[in-house]
Amino acid sequence: MNYSIIFYIVGKVMMLESACFLIPSVTSLIYGEHEGMAYLIVGVASAIIGYLISSKKRFENVFFAREGFVMVALSWIVLSVVGAIPFVLTGEIPNMIDALFETVSGFTTTGASILEDVESLSHTSLIWRSFTHWVGGMGVIVLLLAILPMAGGYNMHLMKAESPGPVVGKLVPRLRDTAKILYLIYLGMTVVEFVILLFVKMPIFDALCITFGTAGTGGFGIKADSLGGYSYAIQVVVTIFMILFGVNFNAYFLMLGKHKKDAFKIEEVRWYFGIIFAAIVVITINIRGYFENIMIALNHAAFQVGSIITTTGYSTTDFDLWPQLSRNVIIFLMMCGACAGSTGGGIKVSRIIVMLKSVFQEIGYYIHPRGVKTIKMDGKVLEKPVLNNIRVFMLTYIMIYVVSMFLLSLNNFDFETNFTAVAATFNNIGPGLAKVGPMANFNIYSYFSKLVLTFDMLAGRLELYPMLLLFSPGVWRIGKDK
Repeated sequence: MNYSIIFYIVGKVMMLESACFLIPSVTSLIYGEHEGMAYLIVGVASAIIGYLISSKKRFENVFFAREGFVMVALSWIVLSVVGAIPFVLTGEIPNMIDALFETVSGFTTTGASILEDVESLSHTSLIWRSFTHWVGGMGVIVLLLAILPMAGGYNMHLMKAESPGPVVGKLVPRLRDTAKILYLIYLGMTVVEFVILLFVKMPIFDALCITFGTAGTGGFGIKADSLGGYSYAIQVVVTIFMILFGVNFNAYFLMLGKHKKDAFKIEEVRWYFGIIFAAIVVITINIRGYFENIMIALNHAAFQVGSIITTTGYSTTDFDLWPQLSRNVIIFLMMCGACAGSTGGGIKVSRIIVMLKSVFQEIGYYIHPRGVKTIKMDGKVLEKPVLNNIRVFMLTYIMIYVVSMFLLSLNNFDFETNFTAVAATFNNIGPGLAKVGPMANFNIYSYFSKLVLTFDMLAGRLELYPMLLLFSPGVWRIGKDK
C-alpha cells in the first residue's frame, strides 16, 4: 500500500474543502449572521492540516487500483467529517452523528435529512448544505484532477473509483482535460439554470440553493414543503434541469463537438428518456382524480418522475398519498436511477439495460444451445469483464441492501419504511415512503441506524467497492500490486 500518495490526496481534499468554506463565510457576511465564524475557523484549520499532510515528500508517485479506491473512500469520509463540524459548532445540529448524516447526505447528493424544521437554519448553513450537493455531484476527486497537475496514467484509478457507471473512459486523451471538460459542462449548465430561475422570478438566494441541488441531483430543500410553494413556472424549469443533469455527460460532449448526431444514438440516453416518458404517462393517468385538472396532475407527475429517477429528491406534493400503482412506479425509479456518467445515483439505466439483455441472451441459449450470442451497447460488443463486473455489482448491491434492511429492523418500524429508507439512501435519492416520506425526515431512526444509512449513502455514491475495500485487511498491507 502506497500510504504517501494517500496522505497527499487526502491533504489536498482538505485544502480544497477549506476553499469551499468561503461560500458560507461570505453568505454569513451578507446576511449579518454569526454562524460564518464557525465555517471560517474550520476552513482555516482544514487548510493548515491539509497542507501539513500533503506537503511531505512523496516517495512513490505510482499507485494502483486499491490505492485509488482507498484514496477516494477516505477522501469522502474526511470531507464529510470536516464538513459536519461547523453544524456542531454553530449548534444548529448539535449532535455529531446527526451532523455527519446531514453532511454525507449533502456530499453524496442524497438529500435525506434529519432536520424537522429546515427553515430554522441560518442562510449560512442553508447555502452550505446546498453547496455540498454541487461539490459532490460531479465529484471532489474529479475537481481535484481538473485543477492539480497530477501526472501519470494512474489517475484513472481515482476517476473509476468516484465516477458513476459500469465503464469510465476519457473524453479526450489526457485525463486532466477530461476532468476539465466535465466540470466546464457542469458549471455551464449550472449557470444557465440559475439565470433562468431568476428570469422566472425566483429569489436570488433560493435560486442559488435550488440550482446547486438540481445540478448535483441532491435535493436539499430550503423550505418545509420543498418546492411545493413555488410557482408552476419554477417547478417546470427545475423539472427540465433535473432530467438534463441525469443524462450521461458524454452526450453533451458530443453535442458540443463535431459528432452531434452521435449524442442521440447513445442507447442508454434513449432508454432513459423512454422510461421517463412512460412513467409520466402512467402516473398522470393514475393520479388524475387527485388534482383539479389533467395539467396539474401532469406537472406533479413529471416533477416527481424527474426528481426520483435522477435521484434529486425534491418534491412538489406528498406522493406518499398517491395510489399504489404510482408509488410502485416511484419505487422502480428509485432503484433504476439516472444515466452512468451523470450526477444521478441509483443502479444506472445502463446496468438495467445490460441485465435485461443478459436475460434474453440466456433465454436464447435455451432455444438455440449452439448459437453464439453477444450483448451489445451502442453497437459495440460488451466484453466479459464488463458483464461480470455488472453481475457482481448487482449481487453486491443486493447483499448490502438486505444487510441494511436487517440492521434497520432493530428500530421495529414497518417494512415499507425500512425498505424505502434504504432505497432512498443507498440510491442517493432522499425521500422514501411511509415514515420517511417526502414530508417526513430520518430523525426517527436511532444513531446506530443513522450510521448504517450513512454508510449506504457513501457506498451508493462511490459504487460500492471503495467503501467495502476499507474493511478488507489485505488492502492495508504494505507492498506493491502486481
